[in-house]
Amino acid sequence: MNKMDISYIINELAEDRENYYHAIAPPIIQSSNFAFKTVDEMRNAFADEYSTYLYSRGLNPTVDILRKKLAALDNAEDCLVFNSGAAAIFAAVLANVKSGDHIVSVNKPYTWAQKMFNEILPRFGVTTSYIDGRDIENFERAILPNTTVIYLESPNSWNYFIQDLKAVADLAAAENIVTIIDNSYCTPLYQKPIDFGIDLTLQSATKYIGGHSDTVAGVLSGSKKMMERIFNSEYMNIGSGISPFNAWLLIRGLRTLPMRLERITHTTLRVIQYLNQHPQVESVLFPFDESFPQYHLAKKQMTGACGLLTFIIKAEKIEQVEKFCNSLQHILMAVSWGGHESLIIPKCSGIPAKYFKAENKDHRMLRLYVGLEEPEYLIADLEQAFRKINS
Repeated sequence: MNKMDISYIINELAEDRENYYHAIAPPIIQSSNFAFKTVDEMRNAFADEYSTYLYSRGLNPTVDILRKKLAALDNAEDCLVFNSGAAAIFAAVLANVKSGDHIVSVNKPYTWAQKMFNEILPRFGVTTSYIDGRDIENFERAILPNTTVIYLESPNSWNYFIQDLKAVADLAAAENIVTIIDNSYCTPLYQKPIDFGIDLTLQSATKYIGGHSDTVAGVLSGSKKMMERIFNSEYMNIGSGISPFNAWLLIRGLRTLPMRLERITHTTLRVIQYLNQHPQVESVLFPFDESFPQYHLAKKQMTGACGLLTFIIKAEKIEQVEKFCNSLQHILMAVSWGGHESLIIPKCSGIPAKYFKAENKDHRMLRLYVGLEEPEYLIADLEQAFRKINS
């Protein structure tokens, strides 16, 4: 598809204001179904629901405005919008496997992707091999004659491991394997996997696209042929399409996406600078920090790294990690990222306290999302919490 200016995509593409009384904000077409003037029109809709409006479980005018904008941002031919990122993952994978197939996935993907690989797909004879995706040779060794999907997550959302997208795409294309990537970390503004040859790119639109922590959604982009195939099967059968109102919220979120990402990036770099010099921080993980092991690959594939980082706190006991988190006054303890508010989640919250081992760096990991607050405000909150660790 032809690349468009981002300002045009966000503010004008698919708006068709002449059809909506020249309203600046698009309407919410909160209708479950659509009427026809003739039997022949209805017959055609039944025959090809992907090309018209029949029932909002499938296509809806408000959702279509969003679809066209998101596809253009991904440099994709088309996209589908789901009611969650997990639904987008499920549909993308399910559409490309059958009984007896094999999947190659990067280690420790998003929780619900891993649950699908480990618990759901094996019921139907689909197996998964996990690899360290930082080395292309690991992909080469893991591919079997029955491999149909390679699943990527670059960067992932804890240690930010990165895969060489061009190398993986070339390898997969030579083996006739479909490549799928979770691009939630970067958004389409900071990384465009389809430009590197990846077949399907998905993201949790709950995060930066929405931007206000008030809606849940997922996006899947790719070729029109693939999107139509998924629409006519997994998308419609599972019934996982987004509602018109939530689509409208995401359109609203898109209006300020570049500005929010620019602000978040600026503040994140200030916070990282503070953390890097703090005596109670062992190390900081962030793809655009020069100390990051894959820094050069990150700079090659990504144009930005946004606001998600991990730092490893110096602590001998789990109580110290907990006290730091419990002492934060403005940074909220919560999952997800991408909204207006800064968030933190300690890795040790996912394990029973009795299993904490200070020598295990993962147990001392804290994932911080930097929101839209002033950098001095966040740094002051972190500083007062550090002071309380040993008090």
